[in-house]
Amino acid sequence: MMRQIAIAALPEAAIDAAEAFMMHHLVAARDALTEPGVSALAIILPPAAHDHRDWRLALARDLARAATPQRVNVVAGNPGEALEATLRFLSDAPGVTGHYLVCHE
Repeated sequence: MMRQIAIAALPEAAIDAAEAFMMHHLVAARDALTEPGVSALAIILPPAAHDHRDWRLALARDLARAATPQRVNVVAGNPGEALEATLRFLSDAPGVTGHYLVCHE
């Protein structure tokens, strides 16, 4: 089963957003991976400027490494068909882990 955690808002500046995620959401993400039956985690973040890519990719990769054999991916997008299609893909893709996927313009 793929567990999803959606973060509604983060600060605009990349360094502030990274800090806010680590302070307020990282423990919940790690805890989700310990829930019975969870084989994958999708962390859904709001769209952000390109300068957020590095910390988001590092988050996906580091959590995925720590959670092996469970899968962890980070997805950026607003609610809608693109986000839902991405989450459906991830739930059916057992080899995909440690990625940062952007599904917005």
